[in-house]
Parts: sequence; structure tokens; C-alpha cells
Amino acid sequence: MHNYKCRTIAKLTSSPAAVNTLAPTPPHALAPRALYQDVAERLRQQIFARELEPGSWIDEQKVAAAYGISRTPLREALKVLAVEGLVTMKVRRGAYVSEMSPDDVRQIYHLLGVLESDAAADAATMASDEQLAGLEQMHDGLERLAHQREAFFAANERFHLALLDAAGNRWRRQIVVDLRKMMKLNRHHSLFKQGRLADSLAEHRALMRAIAARDGARAADVMRRHFTRGLEAARP
Repeated sequence: MHNYKCRTIAKLTSSPAAVNTLAPTPPHALAPRALYQDVAERLRQQIFARELEPGSWIDEQKVAAAYGISRTPLREALKVLAVEGLVTMKVRRGAYVSEMSPDDVRQIYHLLGVLESDAAADAATMASDEQLAGLEQMHDGLERLAHQREAFFAANERFHLALLDAAGNRWRRQIVVDLRKMMKLNRHHSLFKQGRLADSLAEHRALMRAIAARDGARAADVMRRHFTRGLEAARP
């Protein structure tokens, strides 16, 4: 078989005309997205939407049938979500949507407070005028969504991620993104508490004033207190 391949290649390359008819390989061609990645994203969104509740067993056979796929890409997708912490794999019992304990919530809020207060300080001192204008525009959008809870949650996350982008440091941003995925498992969202959404907006206004003044220390302090109060509201 190897000799046959060699003779075939020699035959193709022996004629310049034959060589010229071969289509060139695109230099930056990208491999198509793997099926298991699409499956992981679909499961991830079902978990965030509470279509798959924290603590619930994931019926692989039922999910595979609903998605019209075999169980192989589904299991690969579950491994991805297990690494992210969204799914817990139990020996001989299968995959379960992870649950957040009160201690988990406290630890994640603490880390988010540390990382995002650091980012707020950096944004205040390093962000461009254009980036700050973008943050102001996003915050104005948050104000308008105060009575549309689900839209507010999504816009609030976009605002926090935009602030991280303005602050730079892609590693810090990636850690925050992963932690925020876990926070979506919390049954007691801080903004559900009566009056917390209005308080959160007031804290955002104070943050934007500090950033606009290019006061990194004050921006960090405001963000730190923002997460401290968020944790208090997230407790059942």
C-alpha cells in the first residue's frame, strides 16, 4: 500500500500540468466546530435557563434522543461542562447539574469582588476615552431596563464584562467568566431581593463617577462594596 501511494504521488508530481490543476490548500482554513461543543453550549443554556434544574439528573438517553445525536458527543459535552463546574459526574450514577452550597456562593462572591475591584481600578486609570464612553452608554441602557428583569440580568453581565475588557488582562477576564457561569446556578439571585436592583444601579452610578474621575482607588472600593452587598442579598 505504501508503494502504491508513493507511485501515485510521483505520477501526480511528474507533470507540471497535473501539479497546476491541484487546488491550493487555504493557508488559514479552520476546522469546523466539533459537534460536542455545540451540544455543550445547548446544555449550558438549558442549565442557565433552569430547564435543567440544579441537582437534577441528566438523562443521557432522553437528551440524546431530543437532540437527535448519539451518546458519544453528549458524553464529551458533559465532560466539558464538568470541567467548568456546571455538571457533576457521579460514579455509576451519571451526570447531575451541579448545586451551589452557601459556602460556594460566599467563596465565589469573594473572588469576584477581588478580581472585579482590581479591574475597576485598572479601567479607571487605563481605559481609553472611547471605552469609557461605551461603558457610560451601556450603563444608560441598564437604567432603562430596570423593570425588565431578565433583560436587565443579561445587560448587567455585559456591562461587567465590558469593564473587564476596558481594564485589559485576558486571564482575569477568563476567570471571571468561569465564576459567573457558576453563579448562574445559585437559586437565590441577589437581584431577586426586594430593592436590591435599585441599590445595584445606585452602586453602578457611583462606580461610573469614580471611573470618569479616573480615581482607581475609589472605583475599586465601590466595586468591592457592590459585591459585598450582592452576597448579602444572595443569601436565602
